[in-house]
Amino acid sequence: MVKKYIFQTNRLGIRNWQKSDFSTFIKMGQDQRVMEYFPWLLSESQSIDFIKRMQVHFEKKGYAYLPIILLENQEFMGMVGLLDQNYDNHLGMFTDIGWRLKPSAWGKGYATEAAKAWLKYGFEKLKLKEIYSVVPVINTKSQNVMHKIGLKKIEKFGHPKIDKNHPTRMCYLFSKNNL
Repeated sequence: MVKKYIFQTNRLGIRNWQKSDFSTFIKMGQDQRVMEYFPWLLSESQSIDFIKRMQVHFEKKGYAYLPIILLENQEFMGMVGLLDQNYDNHLGMFTDIGWRLKPSAWGKGYATEAAKAWLKYGFEKLKLKEIYSVVPVINTKSQNVMHKIGLKKIEKFGHPKIDKNHPTRMCYLFSKNNL
């Protein structure tokens, strides 16, 4: 029997991507509200390519940005997870925790609940030493989640992959270590 979830919280299941997730995720990538703090909207092919990259990363590392599923009705709520990042700057390679939820999932604590579970999974099962998160300075909602899950703000920097005139370029780097 195939295990449905990698792990669960009280309300959410975290699992690998399935074809049934694609249409909602594509819509999220084209929704201005969801993508407000990202430098651009995603086309259908960009969203599908993103999912494929997550599947490859998961197969190689055992983690990626993965779907969160509401256990009570099996509804796809968005994604939360860990991903290796390299911005080709002073940060070098690091493991990032991130999330993107559809609007109907906002304000219900799902990002916080899933992110806490991912931190536990990352530190206990994956034996990671430190987990980071990058957030645009203007995205106070995600910063609130970072504070709730125990991440600490460590620096402000200009994101090297975002145009210097874009409002999301200036970011904060948060981190939490397993000490």
